Amino acid sequence: MKKINLLYILISLTITVSSQQLPQLSQYMINDFSVNPAVAGMKDYYQIKTSVRNQWVGINDAPKTTLLSVYGRSSDNVGLGGSVFNDQVGPTSRAGASLTYAYHFKLSPFIKLSLSLSGGFTQFKIDKQGWNVANAGDPLMDGDVLVDLVPDATFGFNLYSEDKWYIGCAVPQLLNSQLSLIDDDFANNVSRDLDGSLTRHLYVMGLYNLDLNPYWDLQPSILFKSVTSVPSQFDIGIKTIYNEKFWLGMDYRNNGDMSALLGFYIQERYMIGYSYDIPNSDLNQYTNGSHEFMFGLTFQPSTTKIR
Repeated sequence: MKKINLLYILISLTITVSSQQLPQLSQYMINDFSVNPAVAGMKDYYQIKTSVRNQWVGINDAPKTTLLSVYGRSSDNVGLGGSVFNDQVGPTSRAGASLTYAYHFKLSPFIKLSLSLSGGFTQFKIDKQGWNVANAGDPLMDGDVLVDLVPDATFGFNLYSEDKWYIGCAVPQLLNSQLSLIDDDFANNVSRDLDGSLTRHLYVMGLYNLDLNPYWDLQPSILFKSVTSVPSQFDIGIKTIYNEKFWLGMDYRNNGDMSALLGFYIQERYMIGYSYDIPNSDLNQYTNGSHEFMFGLTFQPSTTKIR
């Protein structure tokens, strides 16, 4: 019976690993490479973007995500990119890195298709130090750090018309890598398989840029996310851009969450963005919402304007 507490935690972790494994971003339409690596090379300049998200502020051990990505066009038909990330939820964390190769095909004078493959690794960690447990003398609860490092990959494709629209699909965690976060002796003593796996997800993302007049643009966007055993989720966003220097927007998620977005460009090279999530009615009595900050840097040719 001493092991029941850890068993409960591991079962809960296994359920989590089978469902909500990847971090959530409200500014997905801006940091689009984090959703679909096939956008690498869609623009003819390199970009660096970083996102920092503090979710459900006010709740202990709530998710915290940091993401850094670099991507752009290497040649006429080739896009390259890379990313590193860290996602912390209480005593568990997920970190890793990946490299991306994307190839672009011209389907018509105005429409292109890109196919991409990202490869890297993901490290999962459970830090048992400082746990408040009922049976502190249980040796299984002692201050160990459980770590597992597994390979990871993402496939993506993107159909687009430059500066006008795009629609694409990505399949993160393509390899379904198995996680081993408990020792074999304990696993052999229980009837349930506690080892989880990196379940494949399906992301579909699209955006359309509408020129209202010489000063204002309107960009509706959508992100659909699906994974086995949990309800699908979709985000519907809209963003208005003034004179390619300042933007305002909002995002609605089908779980009831809403987000307000704002940001601006500095000298067509630097980008700063912020979003605030208003939680749904099930959470708003426990949290003050979620904050997400984004910073971007572009290395563009002198003849290119940022859209």
